[in-house]
Amino acid sequence: MKATSKFKASVTGLAASLALSFNVVAADDTIKVGVLHSLSGTMAISETTLKDTILMMVEEQNQAGGLLGKQLEAVVVDPASDWPLFAEKARELIQKEKVDVVFGGWTSVSRKSMLPVFEELDSLLFYPVQYEGEESSKNIFYTGAAPNQQAIPAVDYLMNDIGVERWVLAGTDYVYPRTTNKILEAYLVAKGVAAEDIMINYTPFGHSDWQSIVSDIKKFGASGKKTAVVSTINGDANVPFYKELGAQGVSAEDIPVVAFSVGEEELSGMDTSSLVGHLAAWNYFMSVDTEVNDEFIEAWQSFIDSDERVTNDPMEASYIGFKMWVKAVEKAGTTDAEAVQDAIIGVTVPNLTGGYATMLANHHITKPVLIGEIQDDGQFEVVWETGSDVAGDAWSNFLPGSADLFSSWAKPFACGAFNVVTKTCSGQVTE
Repeated sequence: MKATSKFKASVTGLAASLALSFNVVAADDTIKVGVLHSLSGTMAISETTLKDTILMMVEEQNQAGGLLGKQLEAVVVDPASDWPLFAEKARELIQKEKVDVVFGGWTSVSRKSMLPVFEELDSLLFYPVQYEGEESSKNIFYTGAAPNQQAIPAVDYLMNDIGVERWVLAGTDYVYPRTTNKILEAYLVAKGVAAEDIMINYTPFGHSDWQSIVSDIKKFGASGKKTAVVSTINGDANVPFYKELGAQGVSAEDIPVVAFSVGEEELSGMDTSSLVGHLAAWNYFMSVDTEVNDEFIEAWQSFIDSDERVTNDPMEASYIGFKMWVKAVEKAGTTDAEAVQDAIIGVTVPNLTGGYATMLANHHITKPVLIGEIQDDGQFEVVWETGSDVAGDAWSNFLPGSADLFSSWAKPFACGAFNVVTKTCSGQVTE
């Protein structure tokens, strides 16, 4: 009896050991990709599509044979438009789920919440949305536009092509709009715009009562000088904002709005009849007529099983970031964070506008800049574009504290904020 019991115990222990070993092998048999986008809350209107974009890219990569001989496994979490929760979910993905990379975030406050986690744990985040600059981290790759790739060109277009003289800088009350408007205000003043010709307004996330603000904008624009609104309003607050513009008869001919956070996805849920002629500044529009874009749209609509679903700029930035990460992993021969950080500098992949995007040493990329006019079908007609790609700046030339700063993560230099005057490196600013 004792011998039999010992034998059974031995077999049971062996089976448990084999099962544990199998689980370890099974876990090691995939490369885990973290997806960290809000699927609920005020930013779900914008971020849910980016989650689906990464899932599509993972599926396509697996169909093409995977990566380094392994299949990719997407791990999706919902930070629910709760900015501190982004940090908690990032830590969960890195430490618990053991992901090799994370694609996620929309608002700058969510990115700044996550940034210390990625630096502490030395993991990688690909951030796919336009942002305010004034940051450079060795652990973050900024595939959305910096201010010199969106905000500054948009102001130049309004000033030079439309003849705008008075400026309303309207934004959601958080770091991206405030810092971007600080840069724009300094830029406008440098261009000779008087302080009384600049109106700045901030509203909270999810703001819904725009009646008095739109009324103030109308009064501001009634001085006889051509007036425009530069909008950094984010999320679902855009819906009542544009509705109120229409209700008060503010047309694009009178006071054009150029938006930095309104694209095809946001317009797809809106009545665009009163929006026709208003503008958006992006680096990609669904209406761009290129073969690679046609293929992307077809793949997206097939994946999502709807020929009504649109594409937009942050989707292209997600696409570019994913392609760059894959290419860097293949180049490095590993998913190790430090190896990928070294390998990705200089990596070039096709964008969807018919050109190429290159990852620069400051972890920003090259981009064309496009101004699109809203059409009645919710699409954009490109009315202006840069003649060549623009390299993303981590630090603005128009802010005194940033003008002397330079960023490069190429070894052996590897400094996120090098002061070219004092010749000192202050690391990276994460205010």
